[in-house]
Amino acid sequence: MSKRDYYDVLGVDKSAGEKEVKKAYRRVAMKYHPDRNPDDPNADEKFKEATEAYDVLMDSEKRAAYDQYGHAGVDPNMGGGGFGGGNFSDIFGDVFGDIFGGGGGGRGGRGGPQRGADLRYTLDISLEDAVKGATVEIRVPSLSACDTCDGSGAKKGSSASTCGTCGGAGQVRMQQGFFQVQQTCPTCRGRGKTITDPCGACRGQGRVEKTKTLSVKVPPGVDTGDRIRLSGEGEAGPEGGPPGDLFVQMSVKQHAIFERDGKNLYCEVPITFVEAALGGELEVPTLDGRVKLKIPTETQTGKLFRLRGKGVKPVRGGSVGDLLCRAVVETPVKLNKEQKALLQQFQESLGEGGHAQSPRQTSWLDGVKNFFDDMKI
Repeated sequence: MSKRDYYDVLGVDKSAGEKEVKKAYRRVAMKYHPDRNPDDPNADEKFKEATEAYDVLMDSEKRAAYDQYGHAGVDPNMGGGGFGGGNFSDIFGDVFGDIFGGGGGGRGGRGGPQRGADLRYTLDISLEDAVKGATVEIRVPSLSACDTCDGSGAKKGSSASTCGTCGGAGQVRMQQGFFQVQQTCPTCRGRGKTITDPCGACRGQGRVEKTKTLSVKVPPGVDTGDRIRLSGEGEAGPEGGPPGDLFVQMSVKQHAIFERDGKNLYCEVPITFVEAALGGELEVPTLDGRVKLKIPTETQTGKLFRLRGKGVKPVRGGSVGDLLCRAVVETPVKLNKEQKALLQQFQESLGEGGHAQSPRQTSWLDGVKNFFDDMKI
């Protein structure tokens, strides 16, 4: 029976690079692996076919010969390089080592104490605490070493014994055709040891769920997304292994007045129509207290006033940011008859259009007129 094109076997183009070929082989090999298809008599052949294609396409010399002469270029009976320069164990271990624990040589057993998992805790803090720093207490649920058995999982007075199936390695090797596959030991589940008399408190797990209270020192200048690492405050490790770490991630709450952008703070300052026109002086809040802000005459909505050094000092160092206050001219509401009459009188005093007193409106109206004039052309 004629062989299929190697590129078609893996489902890649002839221009595919090594990473693409390797990814394609992993996909096909996982699909047709004999262990996954015990009832499919054709799976073994398809798996071998994919491995043969991978061996050729990943070898630059073999691939060049195959591209020029086809299967004859890599057939040892035809004088080509031939398949078999590598071996199935090496190929399988190279591509699937991170899944099955290695192919030929393997990565060694998994038995014995292992490091516990890292934990993450999201801490909601106020803007004031983020800027100035604070000390906060948190309660974190995690797996801690069992006090009754000291994390061993065995009842007091007894101890775990070496697993008879894997000899303490935590993994067993299975022969699959002409290559070997390492898998987690089914008896001890990778621990390398078995417990015949388990601890009653933790049921042989060596760990129990507890909630612990920790004090977290938040440094000044942190922002949303910053993390604080508390070494050894994660989950306890299996088999009495060392604990993982706890990562406390900052989440700064929305503030009623200020918005933060990096090291700068922003806020809106409402001013009256009269203050905007005639100028004045206002008290504005900062995180350090109140300060005086001078409003010049003819202030328009959107004008930014910069208060230097009233922002945030970044946690990683650098100069202190600024507070930028955006003026918002507020239109008076709930006017009485007398006030309305005064405003009408003021409007009339400006003359027809009041162009000199409203330059932005005049410019906008001119733009609108030109727009419609252009549409008529």
